[in-house]
Amino acid sequence: MEKTIINERTGWEYELIGEQYYPTGRVMKDGRLKPETVDTDNEPEDEKSVGEWAQRHLQYIKQHKKNLYFDLFVSGRLNGYLAEIEAQAEDMFFRLVKEMAAREGVTEALKAEDQMRWVGLMNNIQNRAREIVNRELIFV
Repeated sequence: MEKTIINERTGWEYELIGEQYYPTGRVMKDGRLKPETVDTDNEPEDEKSVGEWAQRHLQYIKQHKKNLYFDLFVSGRLNGYLAEIEAQAEDMFFRLVKEMAAREGVTEALKAEDQMRWVGLMNNIQNRAREIVNRELIFV
């Protein structure tokens, strides 16, 4: 068996380690690919912020949707995908909070009159909105 081979389709070089070939310089000790060494034909995407919502979704797809995660990771689209999830989640969360507060009469006037009641109601609304976003967008 040859010590190194090159995959003609992908152009990746593989090195024989034991009885199995591994991508040269692309594999960590636990067998996962190093993110900075993945080659793609795509142009590098812009760095976008990945916040709390996207991090939750990333953990979910790593555990429950491994094929989706691997496809996005290898193609170099993972950060863009997560940035889109983050933007959608933020928009959905703030829209839900605004709608629920209006429907339940939680206004600035209430905030001026009884701050503790307003804080309690807003915390309740935010928790419900967070649960809806998690159920509808993050953990799917």
